[in-house]
Amino acid sequence: MKIVMIGTGYVGLVSGACFSEFGFDVTCVDLDAQKIEQLNQNNIPIYEPGLEDVVARNAAAGRLSFTTDLPASVSRADAVFIAVGTPTRRGDGHADLSYVYEAARQIAHHLTGYTVVITKSTVPVGTGREIQKIIADTNPAAAFDVASNPEFLREGSAITDFMRPDRVVVGAETDRAIEVMRTLYRPLYLIETPVLVTNLETAELIKYASNAFLAVKISYINQMADMCEAVGANVHDVAKGMGLDKRIGAKFLHPGPGYGGSCFPKDTLALVKTGEATDIDMSIVSAVVGYNDDRKTDMARRIIAANGGSVEGLKIALLGLAFKPETDDMRESPAITIASELARKGADIVAFDPAAMDEARPLLPAATQYCDTVEACIEGADCAVIITEWNQFRAITAQKFLQAMTGNIVVDLRNIYNPEAFLSAGIDYHSIGRPAKQPK
Repeated sequence: MKIVMIGTGYVGLVSGACFSEFGFDVTCVDLDAQKIEQLNQNNIPIYEPGLEDVVARNAAAGRLSFTTDLPASVSRADAVFIAVGTPTRRGDGHADLSYVYEAARQIAHHLTGYTVVITKSTVPVGTGREIQKIIADTNPAAAFDVASNPEFLREGSAITDFMRPDRVVVGAETDRAIEVMRTLYRPLYLIETPVLVTNLETAELIKYASNAFLAVKISYINQMADMCEAVGANVHDVAKGMGLDKRIGAKFLHPGPGYGGSCFPKDTLALVKTGEATDIDMSIVSAVVGYNDDRKTDMARRIIAANGGSVEGLKIALLGLAFKPETDDMRESPAITIASELARKGADIVAFDPAAMDEARPLLPAATQYCDTVEACIEGADCAVIITEWNQFRAITAQKFLQAMTGNIVVDLRNIYNPEAFLSAGIDYHSIGRPAKQPK
């Protein structure tokens, strides 16, 4: 079976590489000739652990190739995945589907023989039906079905998520299309991965419903962290007590500075807009969208408060810029809001991230200084702030902060340090949702 992946962004590249790892013949297509040239030289444009090895291994084996030639690729395909971007549309907050629909039109012109056209991009309910119409109108003679196959890849662990997923969701409505989709995922049957087959609309909505629920869960524990601070409770114990209830579960109950990335911000907003378009009250998700935006600004206020109410002229070291560890993705990262607010209040910003500094430069204040190491970043700083919980930050001791910094203030927005250890060492330590002294 020959697979074509339209789009070599995060989803397309990871999915294409993993399908080739399953043993399929995969061609990844992109209009960006420079990106294709880089990929053919095994220069991976995104940071994702393990991806470079998978791409190199399957390209060498002849199972994975990269090209700008969409017509030739699609004409030979049994399955064509659409994995282009669906960013938030400027002005109204809806998902921008222009790239998806243009891909559908281009695919339609070059279909030969029966082909399943599959949306891998995150798309609102009704997109699959529109793709069906576009292809049928563009090429009335085409033999095709449209399917929906939403991705559930976490940045930083995408290879594992594809190879050992919690579930595979397939929206397909003909026996022929369902059989093609089952063939694509047959390698996962060996590990008994649940495959849920639904209609198009249900598959499209499952993706949004899942991401919105996780965003609600994150925001809920962040609000509980604020409550813990107000009443003297420990948010980690609260989260553990909640998570032990199997109806709730422990994942996504870690407090922090708010969610970011390529999925949650745009998907929650798109779901709210879908609710408006269908006259369905999505007030819970809508509240989360507003709360998460406000929380990022509140983190900057916390840092300012920890410094006595003013950061004018202070050197603030930001450790971690990406929205989460093990990625270079800066989209909607809390670091953007935090750095901008601190700079606006007169702080001098120095920053370090193991992977995301090139991505951060266009997004952070122009005067931000970037350092090559943790040590250089905190050297002479009045205050250090943990924004992203990279593992290498966990090994920084209180003594190391004190030796390098001019000041002694550490604001830990990810709760990676022990409060008592830092306080007893002389650090003015601030974290999220935890009392300064832990119960014995």
